[in-house]
Amino acid sequence: MAQGVAEEQEDIHPDEVDAVMAATRVLVALSARSVAGLDGQITLPQFRVLVMVASTGPVNLGAVARALGVHPSNATRACDRLVGAGLLDRRDDPGDRRNLTLDLTSEGRALVRRVMDDRRTAIAEILARMPDEQRRTLAPVLESFAAAGGEVPATDVWALGWTTSTA
Repeated sequence: MAQGVAEEQEDIHPDEVDAVMAATRVLVALSARSVAGLDGQITLPQFRVLVMVASTGPVNLGAVARALGVHPSNATRACDRLVGAGLLDRRDDPGDRRNLTLDLTSEGRALVRRVMDDRRTAIAEILARMPDEQRRTLAPVLESFAAAGGEVPATDVWALGWTTSTA
């Protein structure tokens, strides 16, 4: 099997790999700029918490800690800052009063929506600068690339700081 993969890779031209790497750099830079545009209002890990809640709905602190791969005290501090900033709402869990439930406030929802809208606008501006014929063929090619790469399931894209919803 390894030999079959090696033979398939021989058919890949280095220019193809370089083109994908260049496109990836553009998308990573676009993503970084969108969070940097928050002017220090929140950190990237805090933004990931907001995107997680926007994508999955109300969560508890334990879920945040597990999802971010951090100690519960770190998750608590991050969420405390978001609550203090008016972006998260913390309430007793109606199903188990020993737990707290975190949900987005209207300000938190608006912030996530603004960042995602900014990203969509930036991508649309890039697409608008492409020749029409190339742009029309791009979506199927990128969908095929994402499928071949095992794209992160829509339910988990929040971990990358993205959401598929319009929050």
